[in-house]
Amino acid sequence: MNYFGAVSTDIGIVKQTNQDSACLKIAEFDGKGQAAMMVICDGMGGLAKGELASATVIKRCAQWFEKELPQKINDYSWEKLSEEWKRMIKEQNQKILEYGKTIGVNLGTTLSAFIVIENNYMIVQVGDSRVYEVSDTVSQLTEDQTFIRREINAGRMTPEEAAVHPKRNMLLQCVGASRDVEPVITFGAVVPNTVYMACSDGFRHVLQDNEMLDKFNPLNLNSIETMKQNGDYLIDVVKKRNERDNITVALLKSIM
Repeated sequence: MNYFGAVSTDIGIVKQTNQDSACLKIAEFDGKGQAAMMVICDGMGGLAKGELASATVIKRCAQWFEKELPQKINDYSWEKLSEEWKRMIKEQNQKILEYGKTIGVNLGTTLSAFIVIENNYMIVQVGDSRVYEVSDTVSQLTEDQTFIRREINAGRMTPEEAAVHPKRNMLLQCVGASRDVEPVITFGAVVPNTVYMACSDGFRHVLQDNEMLDKFNPLNLNSIETMKQNGDYLIDVVKKRNERDNITVALLKSIM
């Protein structure tokens, strides 16, 4: 399986800084074919502090892919990699938490990471950024770690109530703002000729699944240029609908 991808991001129409950070990496490994990684982090905190939190975590993820994965690619297991990512995220959580204490600011970031090796994937999830699978339908592969999702799952709140609830943006955990963080890790098989999408909540708040399917249908994304153009197009749609958050989407297509 081979891959190509693109990232689109925008500060949006209200905020003074873009606190979203994104990373997309694809590499060729002898005997293993291509491996890929895309990560979305949506930072939170005063002024540029959310940007610092998200950029710090993205930098660490990129370092792992570029420097550490090549050393273990010939002797990896998903169990080993999942434990490694748990430790890595906990270390980043502590690092950002301690920094926030020294400057008297609460800051943190969500994390949605999608890692592909040998046609299988691992998703590492903290917060409410999302990963989707797009084929002839749009399927959400992650579950938001939010107050309203917990309440909906428990039957204490309807989706209609959640949409207007004052705590609808409350996260149950995020990297750097939780005393302890427990990443949710899931695994799956990559489907050929399918698009995988990671996005911050600012991208998907005001979009419908059919709109994402129209622009990200794998049949329509046959080049990096088209992928980037379609991502930028939907960001413009989101801005015209007065989304107030930063807006970021990363796309990765699997091809035989």
